[in-house]
Amino acid sequence: MNLSPHVYDASAENFQRLVLENSHRGPVLVHFWTPKAGPCMILMPRLVKLASEYGGKFLLVMLNTDELGRIARQYGVNSVPTVKFFLRAEVVHTIHGAESDRSFREALDRLIIRNTDGLYSQALKARHLDRIEDAKRLLAAAAVEEPGNPAIPRDLAKTLWANGEREQALALLESLPEELRANREISRLYGHFSLALAAENPPESLHDDAAQPENADARFQQAAVMLAHDEMEAALDLLLKLDADHPHYRNSLPRKALLALFDLLGAGHPLVKTYRARLALNLS
Repeated sequence: MNLSPHVYDASAENFQRLVLENSHRGPVLVHFWTPKAGPCMILMPRLVKLASEYGGKFLLVMLNTDELGRIARQYGVNSVPTVKFFLRAEVVHTIHGAESDRSFREALDRLIIRNTDGLYSQALKARHLDRIEDAKRLLAAAAVEEPGNPAIPRDLAKTLWANGEREQALALLESLPEELRANREISRLYGHFSLALAAENPPESLHDDAAQPENADARFQQAAVMLAHDEMEAALDLLLKLDADHPHYRNSLPRKALLALFDLLGAGHPLVKTYRARLALNLS
């Protein structure tokens, strides 16, 4: 029976569709209850009110354990009221007893924020169809909703770069919080992008500027220009020395650039074996 636009009664026949399939679209809360327990009857109208307030951001399903004991046992329910939160066909949170509305709101808000696959998928489809502005907008929205997911800023930076917005792509990566900048893919991407931009339009005085040990900007740019001229070993030498002399330059950029180049060359390349060992000595 449909109790309201966002509240349903569970049955043995509809549980798969109502709970598991719908949880791929968004959070589904299953209230395991029995009419014999007073706390269940107190909690039920509060949950219905929450479902109305959230306006479809989650689905509320009432499951009478007297009628559907097998399903209750399947999910380890041995006391009521129990509310299980389903997302992508898995139980991701459980609340036992008639907890405060605040407890339910906090759990719901976390799940709703996590459920951004729709936005992310839409963005990737838009990018595949060359609808770049739509992809950028959708990725930006997904990043706001799920700030801890490194895949979203990574793909947004790649989209900006491919669209010719290269400085914006680099600025995006530099603006990320430390825990995201430490992500391996983002760190390597930052190294690649920084080297590519640094190789563009070098000044005539670059060689003299890079000869000054304190001028980290010029030394990094010179390494990038060396790479652009296929002087790989000379570039690796300069980046290694820069990492030793200025280990904190631009969020450890010399080290990130070296690691990005190691990835590019491949683990079996003889230069990678040599310079990875030398890079490790900088930390000792």
